[in-house]
Amino acid sequence: MNDSMSILDDSKEGRVRMGTIREEIADENIRIVELDPMRVATVRVISENPENDAWEKLSAWANPLGLFADFGKHPVFGFNNPNPSPRQKEYGYEFWIRVDSQIESEGDIEVKEFQGGLFAMTSCKISEMGDVYRNLWKWVNSSESRYAWREDHELEKPRNPLATGNEMEFDIYMPVQVV
Repeated sequence: MNDSMSILDDSKEGRVRMGTIREEIADENIRIVELDPMRVATVRVISENPENDAWEKLSAWANPLGLFADFGKHPVFGFNNPNPSPRQKEYGYEFWIRVDSQIESEGDIEVKEFQGGLFAMTSCKISEMGDVYRNLWKWVNSSESRYAWREDHELEKPRNPLATGNEMEFDIYMPVQVV
């Protein structure tokens, strides 16, 4: 275990701490990380294209506040909420962006406190996301792993939230607990 290595995001004002790397499993390209608690503004949409629709709402709110000018200080996370279902075309997607204490809930934007926690993290391009999720899930639930899934939602952190199409790369965070 390596308790001293911080997860840092580049920021125009310097490097911003997001959490701590606890362990690196190099042969699996997985890190066990502890994300710090953070205050986040959230937007959630249920539609046939909720990622795009939620992004448009978040952009319309966050851009005028200058939050998109510094993704190091204001990282963006997203996740399905609720998950897709084979019986429905519509599903939900929720975006979070880290905000400072002066930001308050307004309209479709809700501010809440993320408690942080332990996660298995890996990275991928958007074209690899399905396979990477399945492999991370298998690893977390394998008998060789010292970790087990923790009931919470996964997080997807775009490395460059303004990238489009095949340029998009993500850090995938799956909630875990030590067993």
